[in-house]
Amino acid sequence: MIQFVSRKAFVTRTLAAILCLAGPNLIAQDWTLGPFVRPQGVNPVISPNPKSTFPDPISGQRVAWEASDVFNPAATIRKKKIYVLYRSEDKSGQGIGKRTSRLGLATSKDGLRMKRRPTPVFYPADDNQKEFEWPGGCEDPRIAMTPEGTYLMLYTQWNRHVPRLAVATSKNLTTWTKHGPAFYQAYGGKFKDLASKSASIVTKLVKGRQVITKVKGKYMMYWGEKFMNIATSDNLVNWEPMVDERGELKAVLLTRPHYFDSDLTECGPPAILTDKGILVLYNGKNKPGIGRDTTYTANTYAAGQVLFDAQDPSRVIARLDKPFFVPTEPFEKSGQYPAGTVFVEGLVYHRGQWFLYYGCADSRVAVAVYKPKSR
Repeated sequence: MIQFVSRKAFVTRTLAAILCLAGPNLIAQDWTLGPFVRPQGVNPVISPNPKSTFPDPISGQRVAWEASDVFNPAATIRKKKIYVLYRSEDKSGQGIGKRTSRLGLATSKDGLRMKRRPTPVFYPADDNQKEFEWPGGCEDPRIAMTPEGTYLMLYTQWNRHVPRLAVATSKNLTTWTKHGPAFYQAYGGKFKDLASKSASIVTKLVKGRQVITKVKGKYMMYWGEKFMNIATSDNLVNWEPMVDERGELKAVLLTRPHYFDSDLTECGPPAILTDKGILVLYNGKNKPGIGRDTTYTANTYAAGQVLFDAQDPSRVIARLDKPFFVPTEPFEKSGQYPAGTVFVEGLVYHRGQWFLYYGCADSRVAVAVYKPKSR
C-alpha cells in the first residue's frame, strides 16, 4: 500500500534521517576547533640535529641527544613567545622505545620559526626519579600554565619496564622540579605500577590566556592511551583516577571498530573548557587487522575531537566520526611510523590564532594553524 505524506512531513522525516546518519559530525562547527591549516614553506619546524651534544648522566659521556628523531611536542606561552618542548631521541639503540628520550626547548615569536637551545632542559638525571626514568628517559610532554604563572608538565617516565605518567613544575620552562608519578599515592598506592601516559589537563581561555582551570571544584585531566579515564587533583601533583563500583579504572571513551580510532584513543594537548562543554583533542590509531577503518592505512595515527559534558565530565556529548587532521605530507609518512602519523600534543592561543604542534611519524615536529573568524 502506498502511503502519501505532506511535503512538510517528508522534509521533517528526511532531516531526522540525516541527523541520525550524520551523528555528531553534522554539528561539528558548533563545538569543534578548526580547521587547522599547515602554513606553506615552514614545516617541519623542528628536525633532528646530530651536532647538539650534552654530558649525559646515564652514560657519563657526551651524547648527541637529538640526533635520531624529534617529535611529540608540548607548547605554551611565556613573555609573548611560544615555547615548544619536544621529545628527542639519541642513537643509543634501535627500535621503538629502545633509545633514551630527553626534552628539548625551542622558542618562537610568530609560532613558525624556531630558535632552539643546544642542550636539553629536561632529561633522566641522577636524581630521585632515577628508578622511573633510567634508561628510557622522559617522553611525550603536555604543558599548561596556572593563572599565577606556574607551568605544569605531565610527561611519561620510561624505565623500559613500566611507563608512568609523571608531574613536573617550573617557573621559567628551563629549571624544573620533578614530583614523580602522578598516581603513586592514589588509593593507597593501588595504581603506583600502572602503565599510564598521555594526560590532557583541563584549561580555559581567560582574556586571551589559556590557563589551567578547575571543574566542579577540582583540577581535572583526561588521560590514557587504549581508553580515556578521568583523574582529579587538589594540588596538581597528586592525582586520583576515576574508578567504578569495583574499584577498577572507569573508561569514559573507548575505541570504535571500523573507525579511525579503532585501536587507540590517546589524549592529546590540554583540554579546553568552553561554553559547549569540555573539548578534548586526541590521537586515534587505526587497527592493523580486523576492525580497522578501511579509509585509512593500517596503523595510521590521525587526530579526533570529542566533547564532554562540563556538569558530568564522563558523559560524551559529541564525537567526530572522521578525523579533523590526517597525515598528508611526505614527512608525516616517513620515519619511525611510515604508515602515517600526525600526533597532536601542543596547543596554544597566540595573537588571536590557535597553533597546533604535532609529531610527524615520530621523527619530526610540525605546526598547523587555526584562525577563528571574528564575530
